[in-house]
Amino acid sequence: MGWRGRTALACAGVAAFLLGTGAVARLAAPVSNTQRTRFDAILVLGTPADGDGNPTPEMLARVNEGVREYERGVAPRLIMSGGAAHNEFVEARVMARTAEAEGIPETAILVEPQARDTIQNACYSWQMMQAHGWQSAEVVSNPAHLPRAAMILSRLPMEWRTHTAPPVEPESAAYRWAASSVEVLKTVRYLVWTRWSEPCAP
Repeated sequence: MGWRGRTALACAGVAAFLLGTGAVARLAAPVSNTQRTRFDAILVLGTPADGDGNPTPEMLARVNEGVREYERGVAPRLIMSGGAAHNEFVEARVMARTAEAEGIPETAILVEPQARDTIQNACYSWQMMQAHGWQSAEVVSNPAHLPRAAMILSRLPMEWRTHTAPPVEPESAAYRWAASSVEVLKTVRYLVWTRWSEPCAP
């Protein structure tokens, strides 16, 4: 085997190791750091709106579940977090309008419109919570996203638990596999790079 073959084999081995590390880290990710059942806020993590500024099924699932948890009395307010990270529409504002359309009063909704990734979702929302003297949040997102979100939340001095938003329409096995695969890659990127390059300073 020449040097090219050895290099390719080494790269494949490193890639397999990193992917395995990401998958194991997701399995080991916590779901909470508290026994609380009531929180200061429900934090709904952003995801892109469609090209017309309407909620996608994934965004609608997150908002619907945040609304359900608010109506159950889990927290007295919702924080919608997400900027215009993927198109011209600010995710948090689209989510806020959707929650208002579902009957949540505007006074119970806070908008965090700057975050462009999950680290910023957590960091900027935590900064907003600190400004109001709030210390705890239930964090809502889709199942594939929550393990990485939990790793990020674990680095913040707040009480939290994650809460899964069930899909609003059936998802195929291929879609779930693709979503999980993307999240494994994002988890690897978080572990080796972004948790160091994007520190949160509450």
